[in-house]
Amino acid sequence: MNVAAAGARRRASFTGLYAFFATMIMFFGAFTSAMVVRRGASKDWQGVPTPNLLWINTGVLALSSVVAERARRDLQNGNRRLFNTLWAAATVLGACFVAGQIIVWRDLQQAGVYINSHSGGAFFYVGTVAHAAHLAGGWIAMVYLLVRAFSLQLGPGRRTAVDITTLYWHFLGVLWLYLLWLFWFWGNWE
Repeated sequence: MNVAAAGARRRASFTGLYAFFATMIMFFGAFTSAMVVRRGASKDWQGVPTPNLLWINTGVLALSSVVAERARRDLQNGNRRLFNTLWAAATVLGACFVAGQIIVWRDLQQAGVYINSHSGGAFFYVGTVAHAAHLAGGWIAMVYLLVRAFSLQLGPGRRTAVDITTLYWHFLGVLWLYLLWLFWFWGNWE
């Protein structure tokens, strides 16, 4: 493939990613709007007790994002071995975040908070599950790239997929911080 065609494919990949970001922003914007209207339109709003594990999960996701960025830069600099190690670590940390979220959902269920318990619980579950579904897509991409890396099919010349996946992972981290704020501070405010 010539350089011009590779550049065009890279630009098209980033354009597709940015379009997907726009749809996610619209989805979570509509979700936020629905939550604001529902909370403001009734007097029966109940917040969700936010388990401390959510803060640990946030740290795990942030660390995964930092490690993925470092791995991306190492691949760009041609350090394949360090990329493989760091990308594997970022992927495992991503799985730990999802596992932590599952534990949070189970803890909330044990505390009597279900999706149909009250509107605050419903919004919490829908928002966090929607985030986890988007995160699962990014995690699958990370696993795919990890398999390609360990089979020596990924190198500095083929880094667009790594760049796209890393940027998507960072976006999900920022989105998670927003959701955490939405539920912890705004959703529980009296």
